[in-house]
Amino acid sequence: MASVFPSLVNRFLLYLAAERGLSVNYRLSVQRTLERFADWCAERGYEPAQIDEPLLAGYHRWLRAECGLAASSCRVAMVHLRQFFRFLSREKEIPANPAALLECGRAALSLPETLQADAVNQLLQSIDPAELPFGARDRAILEMLYGSGLRVSELVNLRADQVDWEENFLRITGKGSKTRYVPLGGVAAKALRSYLEHARPRLLRNGRRAGDVVFLSNRGEKLTRDRVRQIIKERARAAGLEENVYPHIMRHSFATHLLENGADLRVIQDMLGHASLSTTQVYTHVDQKRLVSLHQSFHPRGRKT
Repeated sequence: MASVFPSLVNRFLLYLAAERGLSVNYRLSVQRTLERFADWCAERGYEPAQIDEPLLAGYHRWLRAECGLAASSCRVAMVHLRQFFRFLSREKEIPANPAALLECGRAALSLPETLQADAVNQLLQSIDPAELPFGARDRAILEMLYGSGLRVSELVNLRADQVDWEENFLRITGKGSKTRYVPLGGVAAKALRSYLEHARPRLLRNGRRAGDVVFLSNRGEKLTRDRVRQIIKERARAAGLEENVYPHIMRHSFATHLLENGADLRVIQDMLGHASLSTTQVYTHVDQKRLVSLHQSFHPRGRKT
């Protein structure tokens, strides 16, 4: 008899898309979690109605011991399973929710990686916007990631009609299809305008229809997230940076540098599009770490003995 797991997983993923409005990337993460769990259950002859809390605890131990998953990855998997079984219980597909009391474990505090302001400036200044079309494009990409704190997915999906040139704002649709308005700083606006006027038309001539998507590849197509990541790494190497530079570190640097220069945490939360202030508060730990370092370096009573 065929397992009912695949059809239930598909129903749950449809629910996440249609009713919860969650992103494609999040749904893919959930799908990977549930497919791995379904395979584990199939090897042992378990169907959804037979799952109980001790079995889920055993699966958690298996992820750590046999798969070698980090504690944070195990926690994510357990959160996905808890959501899945809550859905099945509500839909009357199982007699009771085996994950109702499931402990997911506390997330370990992971401080975001950031670049020093000097390193960011070195990277940006190394790209000549007069080098057409790629210098202008790549400079605009990095100026906007750092200047507006965009996620790379938001950058590659940016359309021309999302740019308000009169007020210098971007209208961004982020996670959960939520819209937020992000300032477009003067330097980033200049780089973006230069790219749109001088570089994008050249890229558009190279190929296929790209609609009104702002950032294009050398073939005139919409850039992918992986290609943006590759571009940034290439530019960082060319600039002589030893740090591991990737798109999200520009977003982390955007938030950290705002906080260091006195911006209000709730303002940063709004600009980043975080649903919860607790997500944004991780940047206060970065700032506190910097303050401790400064105190140890410069205060007479701060130096370690």
